[in-house]
Amino acid sequence: QMQLVESGGGLVQAGGSLRLSCAASARTFSSYSMGWFRQAPGKEREFVAGIRWSGTSTFYADSVRGRFTISRDIAKNTVYLQMNSLKPEDTAVYYCAAGPLSKPDYWGQGTQVTVSS
Repeated sequence: QMQLVESGGGLVQAGGSLRLSCAASARTFSSYSMGWFRQAPGKEREFVAGIRWSGTSTFYADSVRGRFTISRDIAKNTVYLQMNSLKPEDTAVYYCAAGPLSKPDYWGQGTQVTVSS
């Protein structure tokens, strides 16, 4: 079992930055691929960014590539999502996930990100 706890969401103006953190409980954290997903009101949950368990590969949705960066700190059992140049359309609940990026096994409770115009 793994528990994921997100933090770092909030309200920011367009063009601003936020860094989301996701703390994982499992000692096997380093063996999991990790991802960030988001869900805006009235829309389906969508993939935002992912990092392979090895940490050697990262993946991004076209809508965030070049603005968001995913990273992980194995020693802290934490994965991050640095979000720069935020846009109002980035407003959503952001979820951390662990497991295969196509269908994660574990999910966090989500953290709200609101970008005002």
